[in-house]
Amino acid sequence: MIGISVSFPSGRFHATPWGRHVNEGATEWPPSPWRFLRALVAAWKRKLDDQLRQADVEKLLRALIAPPLFVLPPASNGHTRHYMPWFKKGPDDKTLVFDTFVSLPRDARVVMLWPDATLSQGQHDQLALLLSNLNFFGRAESWCSVRLLGDREAAELRGHVNCRCANGTPAPAETEIVRTLCADPDTAFRNEHTPKRKRTSGRGKNKTTTVTPHYDPDWHLCMETLELHDKKWSDPPGSRWVSYCRRRDCFKIEPTRRADQPSGERKIQVARFALDSAVLPLVTETLPVAETARRILMGIYGKKFPAADSSRGRSPVFSGKTADGEPRQGHGHAYYLPTDEDNDGRLDHLTVVAADGFAGGELKAFDRLRELKSREREESGHPLCVLLLGLGRLDDYCVGPLHPSAIWVSATPFLASRHLKKSGTKRDPVEWWNNPAAFLSAVLRDELGRLLERRPDLSQTSLDAIRIEPCVDQAGVFRVGARKLRPIQFKRFRQKRGDDGGNRPAGAFRVTFPKPVSGPIALGHSAHFGLGLFAPAEQEEDQ
Repeated sequence: MIGISVSFPSGRFHATPWGRHVNEGATEWPPSPWRFLRALVAAWKRKLDDQLRQADVEKLLRALIAPPLFVLPPASNGHTRHYMPWFKKGPDDKTLVFDTFVSLPRDARVVMLWPDATLSQGQHDQLALLLSNLNFFGRAESWCSVRLLGDREAAELRGHVNCRCANGTPAPAETEIVRTLCADPDTAFRNEHTPKRKRTSGRGKNKTTTVTPHYDPDWHLCMETLELHDKKWSDPPGSRWVSYCRRRDCFKIEPTRRADQPSGERKIQVARFALDSAVLPLVTETLPVAETARRILMGIYGKKFPAADSSRGRSPVFSGKTADGEPRQGHGHAYYLPTDEDNDGRLDHLTVVAADGFAGGELKAFDRLRELKSREREESGHPLCVLLLGLGRLDDYCVGPLHPSAIWVSATPFLASRHLKKSGTKRDPVEWWNNPAAFLSAVLRDELGRLLERRPDLSQTSLDAIRIEPCVDQAGVFRVGARKLRPIQFKRFRQKRGDDGGNRPAGAFRVTFPKPVSGPIALGHSAHFGLGLFAPAEQEEDQ
């Protein structure tokens, strides 16, 4: 028995049945064996022409030429509409084109089984190689992953067959008949009707005619649509129609309720976005960009998920506040971290991280986030768009502020989480009073101590083993990031009544851990809005 599994990572199979117009909205289901064999030929000629001989490929295809049994997963129909340039009635004329497709779960697979077919070990290896190089099936947007099943797995799946040849018998009550294009074993590999190139040379008795096939290989199976239309073929030569019985409800999906919070260890903790604009914001605008992202995400969530009294819904993870409006304890809620990851001085990414994880409502808000709107952006005429790059857990990412490193350098100013105390029983040492670097280093060490307490992966790290060095120039002025900016150049006041971030001591530091640790590392005042963010640096010295 031969079994082949096909999955579609995009969740879509794009193919119009033979003899149907694309705007009829018809979908090919099950995928036609004729189309599958042609796809194998294309993969062979495009990628393996120097590894597989034509005779060997023909033997493989002949083993698969019989109509297979299908195991079809739950699916549904979908379509998109495109207005394509037509120019028939003028330069602005457009025609409506439907792109209809079969939608199915991304982890679902279509299984094809040939119970009576057998392969030698060499043919088995050749077919496995050919299938591994098949990247799309149907139209070019139908990305696929194809593999050859083992004998035991194929035998187990035979009991799940739900689409098979009718073989001239009436269809069972719960099924319907669909015509499916298959290859004819007697004529598919012949060439009576394939186009040829004729070239005549010489004169008189020396006149000779050379006939060169247009296709390689010269099979009916390889005939192009343009040639078929030119010769007015209704069906491709070398093909035949086979009636299949498929379930009437093959496109019906029973709705299932998805839990708001992904269960187990797979909760989503990270959302990564790319920023796009004709003029990207400067890195000094980190705080306003982070505040805008929080405000818009909270707004999307509030509209989409209203409270029981019809008021706007509130997300404790987005807002960092409880239902009573009090600040949440701990740091499990969202950090909004705009970053400059190409060191050109402008923000190009946004990473939203929450150790507690995002629920279904927050994930839907991420999916609807398209633009970070602000008054300044509207006045400048340069909208700041965002593109969702991916969702995952913290351990799924090792890019940007999440990349593991032993050395971390300030990407934005570190703002002291408290003020200098010059009086009282807990006043700070006198040597700190006129030494901002010493005071900030002490505050940063306290923040690192709290970080070690709340991060299980750092529980074995000793605070004394962490080295803190101020990043200052020759004049003793703090310098931040690759652009060597001064902390005063960054916007440090939040759009919040009473915020004193701009009046707090601010500096830049280099923090060295005894071993590489994963990010993000954001500490101090306004750390949830991108300030106090440390970026991973390459190891510059032996520890």
